[in-house]
Amino acid sequence: MHTLIDKIEAFIDWSGRTVSWLTLLMVITTFIVVVLRYIFDIGWIGLQESITYLHATVFLVGAAWALQQQAHVRVDIFYSRFSVKTRAWIDLLGSLFFLLPVMIFIAWISWEYVSDSWAVLEGSREAGGLPGVYLLKSLILVSALMLMLQALVQISRSLQLIKSID
Repeated sequence: MHTLIDKIEAFIDWSGRTVSWLTLLMVITTFIVVVLRYIFDIGWIGLQESITYLHATVFLVGAAWALQQQAHVRVDIFYSRFSVKTRAWIDLLGSLFFLLPVMIFIAWISWEYVSDSWAVLEGSREAGGLPGVYLLKSLILVSALMLMLQALVQISRSLQLIKSID
């Protein structure tokens, strides 16, 4: 079981580090769009939409990594003052009763939305836009799955910590 948890954690770490490089690509692409628009008076819808795709990919795929690295938003006023065991209990209960159910709900309610997009291979509504909107929408399910996997990792790590302190 520990090797599976370690592999899941390594996969989430790898995917987060990988998509984090898309932020550099997003900055470069934004710079190119601005230069094309304001210096050369050229508008390129596909290039502009690619920034949205990159942004969505970074946030949706990187969310599980942010949670793993504890880089997510947390009300830390009380949490930092708690003992290691209390924090482990908070992480365990938060993952079990909040994160997992919410991610299952998101996956469930977005399934039809994503599958309808795949059924028609949905593309951009803009002339000259990108054709892969269905791929972009699929990231909703990818994000939910990766956050569910990270929740399982957190549950396992919290249980190990609680047992080791007892």
